[in-house]
Parts: sequence; C-alpha cells; structure tokens
Amino acid sequence: MNSRPNDEAPRIVVGVDGFEASKAALLWAIHQAKLTGAVVDAVTAWQVPAGSGLVPAADMPDYQDDARMVLTEAITEMCMIDTEVQVRPRVVEGRAAQVLVDAAQGAELLVVGNRGHGGLAEALLGSVSQYCVHHASCPVVIMRGKPG
Repeated sequence: MNSRPNDEAPRIVVGVDGFEASKAALLWAIHQAKLTGAVVDAVTAWQVPAGSGLVPAADMPDYQDDARMVLTEAITEMCMIDTEVQVRPRVVEGRAAQVLVDAAQGAELLVVGNRGHGGLAEALLGSVSQYCVHHASCPVVIMRGKPG
C-alpha cells in the first residue's frame, strides 16, 4: 500500500479518452473502488496538436473544453451503472502517458484502456498503457474491449 494521510480515502486513477476501452477501464475502476472504499480520479489529458499555430486563433478548437466534455459524458454514462462511488473529474494539459503517471503518484492503482487515439503511430512509438506500466509508481490494470 502507498502511504497517505489517515483521513484520505485510497485513490484509483483511471485514464479516460472517450473510447470504449477507456469506458471499460472507468467502469472497472468504479467497481473496484466500491469494493475497496476508494475514490476514483478520472483523468483526461489534452494538448494542442503540433502545427496548430498555423491556424488563426479564432478558428482554433477549444481542446480543453472538448476534453472536459468527453470526460463528463464518460463519467455520466458509467456512473449511471453505480452511483455509490465518488468519481472526481480531472482535465489536465499534457501528454496523456505522463499526465496519468503523474496523477497516479500516491494512488493504489492506475487503470487504463488498451487502445486510444494512437493507431500506427502508437504501435511504432509505444502506447500510453505501455508507458504507464513501465513508469507508474503503483500497480497498473489494462482493460480491453467494451464496458459490460
């Protein structure tokens, strides 16, 4: 177990990107939190894509707001299944893998989906889940497939 103040509930951190595997990860984290008395920190990372400086500011999408909407929708959908667990949303700017590893400091568990935005680049460069397995300071659970 990781050390934490006596009055603080154990934490389970889960990465949410809106894809089915991350929804499965969120659902699993909620069920695990119910069993262990933990709270769930649902984390979505966002960053401005390279080369977007060429787009006029007025036409630039609001990446942070988009990330917040994806996270809110996923939490709403998965929390309808179980309402007894506290799920705390966190939207953080940065590279998803590093954001999750940082968020998992002091947590009991980090839960991620096995697939996300990456595609071929993910296969060549290493996935978020692989990075988390190698760098997280707590155990990592990798969920496959759809919530169910």
